Amino acid sequence: MAKTRVGVLFGGRSGEHEVSLLSAASVLNAIDKSKYDVVPIGITKDGRWLTAEHAESLLKGESRHLRAGDPEATPGAAVLAAGESVVVPPEPMHRETGLAPFQTEAASLRRAADRAINVDVIFPVLHGTFGEDGTIQGLLELADIAYVGAGVLGSAAGMDKDVMKSLFRASGLPIVKHVTVLRSAWESAPKKVEKLVEGKLKYPVFVKPANLGSSVGISKAHDRKELGPAIEEAAKFDRKIVIEEGVGGKKHKAREIECSVLGNDDPKASVAGEIVPCKEFYDYDAKYLAEGSELVIPAKLTKAETKRVQALAVAAFQAVDCSGLARVDFLMEPKSRKMFVNEINTMPGFTAISMYPKLWAASGVSYPELIDRLIQLGMERHKDKKRNQYSR
Repeated sequence: MAKTRVGVLFGGRSGEHEVSLLSAASVLNAIDKSKYDVVPIGITKDGRWLTAEHAESLLKGESRHLRAGDPEATPGAAVLAAGESVVVPPEPMHRETGLAPFQTEAASLRRAADRAINVDVIFPVLHGTFGEDGTIQGLLELADIAYVGAGVLGSAAGMDKDVMKSLFRASGLPIVKHVTVLRSAWESAPKKVEKLVEGKLKYPVFVKPANLGSSVGISKAHDRKELGPAIEEAAKFDRKIVIEEGVGGKKHKAREIECSVLGNDDPKASVAGEIVPCKEFYDYDAKYLAEGSELVIPAKLTKAETKRVQALAVAAFQAVDCSGLARVDFLMEPKSRKMFVNEINTMPGFTAISMYPKLWAASGVSYPELIDRLIQLGMERHKDKKRNQYSR
């Protein structure tokens, strides 16, 4: 029986490029080689697509201990340094599956253009902008190829915190108070924006770019003096800025609870976990660079609270029309123990030590089994979509 050919797509133009390399390294180390042929496909930081024949030559130093996002521990990807460059148009391949390189007479691309990237399914291990926001999913939809994870709508809605919260609210999910402002509004009338924020929210507030991941560009503002710089920082990364009222207080900080979801039309939730940040909140440094943040699995919750988290996680997954996988993050008010749905991550960090696979491991699904299940879910979703009729 022929092996399924899986294209592992990684890298990308986002600020989470290095995290993606580590996620891809973990997938390539753990994927069942007896069941799958792996085709690594890298995207450089400037957007060039590169491919190499063998996964074994993909990552240098792959046996080293990897810690997601740590630049000092991020191995160089050989395919990004010496792979063959390809230009991939969104053209369906009617006779065989895969991605067809752009037909060009350029000498540098001629060899690559002789063959397609023949795969049965793409595993886009891409985080953040241009990978988790529906853009790459749109390309794969146009190319009519199966892929792992959420579709265009789910990916885009899950990336945009403003739209995401609107969908959560429409589904009756508990969310924190927040306001959304445009970068142009801040630049033209900063005093008006400050008045708007202070009229609707109490300090401290968290200021975030609407479209970004890994806590990049996020700041905590304790007063008006800190609000302006926080908005300026977030505005570097997106035209929309989401400002959320903090949960908890100085003495009793919010608990950060996370839950993994797996499935398509009938998704299931994992056990819940808790992040105990080494810093004031779980920002980029606390996630990837600073030592000391603690992952508590399972989270110290009552049975009723755990069931509540799992039910809300599945509801959040369905609210944004997600599929495949997602990690749903919660904030828990320490005194009342009220749970708020904070956000959904449709392509969470996927190293063997990342929260998403660790929660499933604690739920009885090993890392290799998880990879296998996600590939099958992607292929099942594509098969189901092929049933759609697009013309009379």
